[in-house]
Formats: sequence, C-alpha cells, structure tokens
Amino acid sequence: MAMALLRREGRRFAAPLISPNAVNTLRSSLATSEEQGVLGVRSISTQVVRNRMKSVKNIQKITKAMKMVAASKLRAIQTRAENSRGLWQPFTALLGDTPSVDVKKNVIVTISSDKGLCGGINSTSVKISRALHKLNSGPEKENKYVILGEKAKAQLIRDSKKDIELCMTDLQKNPLNYTQVSVLADDILKNVEFDALRIVFNKFHSVVSFIPTTATVLSPEVVEREAESGGKLGELDLYEVEGAETKGEVLQNLAEFQFSCVLFNAVLENACSEQGARMSAMDSSSRNAGEMLDRLTLTYNRTRQASITTELIEIISGASALEG
Repeated sequence: MAMALLRREGRRFAAPLISPNAVNTLRSSLATSEEQGVLGVRSISTQVVRNRMKSVKNIQKITKAMKMVAASKLRAIQTRAENSRGLWQPFTALLGDTPSVDVKKNVIVTISSDKGLCGGINSTSVKISRALHKLNSGPEKENKYVILGEKAKAQLIRDSKKDIELCMTDLQKNPLNYTQVSVLADDILKNVEFDALRIVFNKFHSVVSFIPTTATVLSPEVVEREAESGGKLGELDLYEVEGAETKGEVLQNLAEFQFSCVLFNAVLENACSEQGARMSAMDSSSRNAGEMLDRLTLTYNRTRQASITTELIEIISGASALEG
C-alpha cells in the first residue's frame, strides 16, 4: 500500500510543470507583441508626418484668411488715403518741404503699425528714424521721438528710451477721421517743444511696394526766419495778411493746420502700406505652406510604401521558412 502511494506521488511530480499548449500560447503572444511593437515603430513615422501635414494645412487656411481680410481693409483705406493727399499738397506748394533745414530742436514722429505679420514695413520706419536722429545729432542739438504705433515703440525703447517724449498706440482699432487725428496733433504740439517736426511714414505705392517718406513741418519761428533769409519761403512776403491777425499768428495757425493735415495723410498712407505688406506676406506664407505640404505628402507616401514593402518581405520570408 505504501509503495502504491509512492508510485502515484512520483507520477504526479514527474508531470510537466507547464503544458505544451501553454508554451505555444506564450510563444504566439510574444510573437504578436513583437510584431505589434515593430508595426508601432513603423506607424509612428507616418503618424508624425500626418500630424505635420494637418498643422501645415491649418496654417495655410489661416494665412489665406488673413490675406482676404487685409485685402478688404486695403480697399476701404486706399480711397481715403488718396483723397487725403489733397490736404497737404497746397502746403508743399506754398511752403515747400525743407528736410535739410538746420535747427536745434528736432522731433521725429515715427508712424508704425500696432500688429505684426506685415513684412519689414515697421523696421524700415525705425531705421529711417534712427538715421535722422544720428544725422541731426550735435553738441547743441536736441532730438526727441514721438511714436505712433506699438511696433516702433518696442524697437526704439531698447536703445533710445531717454529720447522718447510721447507714445501713442492702438490707433487702428477704429477707422480714423480727420477730427481724431487733429486731436492727436494738438496733443503733440502741446506736449513737445520743437523747431522742426520730421514725420516718418511709408507712402503707399502699390500692393507690393511702398516708399519710405519723411515730411518736415517747421515751427512758426523757423518759418519766419527762413522767409527772411529768402529761398522758397521768401515768397510768403508776397501775400498780404487780412484781418486783425499778425504775421506770427497766421504762421502759428498755418503750422498747426499743416501738421494735422500731414499727420492725417501719413497715418492713412502707412495704414495702406501695412495692409498691402500684410497681403504680400500672407500670400508668400500660403505659397510656402503649399510647397511644404507637397514635400510632406511625398515623404508620407514614401514612408507608407516602405512600410508596406517591409511587411510584404517579412510575410514572404516567413512563408518560405515554414515551407522549408
């Protein structure tokens, strides 16, 4: 009896710990996980390319929409800018434009945009303003900045903070009219002492081009001094002053009205140039996005074809191994 029990226990201990079916199941699961891992590594590259393609498509949609918005704004501003040119042209015919006049107190009025994504239009205005500041510098001369626009403020405040007299931003939130600009001009004239105001802006020429321009407005004292010395301003003595106003009062009113008219035209011209530059920049961005999308599509197709080819090779190799 004891021997029979020992024989039964020996058979039980001699039995395999893991059945053959369990081993086969484990092998198949390991092989499946390895295949899934390999396929996962392969699918990551195509997934990354797909995500990149989706991002580029979204960017292209945004740039196209921004181009259309800039085009609609440009059409609305262009007519007003062209009509405003008739305001300051009579002053140029009467007083001329004397950018080379030598005075002690120069105030550089730099006009820029509040938003970016419009090419190098703001950098151009800032470069010209710095060049004027350097050109008119001297031991007995004083140069100050009056900044209209956030982008010029961000650039000039880095190296010329002490020379900035006045900053005004958010000018383009609402459509500007002459009354609003004349209020801005009056604030500048009240808060800044000057012999010459040099207004730097970008004159609109076409959608793809703008002309950096500087307009000079002289103070009444300088106008009278230049008139006495002759030249273009010497022709002012040919006109008679009617009413009780003196010549100085007439020149004062004339200078204030000239500055408001020139500033109104400069703001509109710069706004036109901004929208034209933004249209051009967004058009270039849309074309670049299209070219990038073509390259990504080609890369995606190549990656996908390589993955399929590799899988076919592995299937054929496995079938050949099983047959062999």
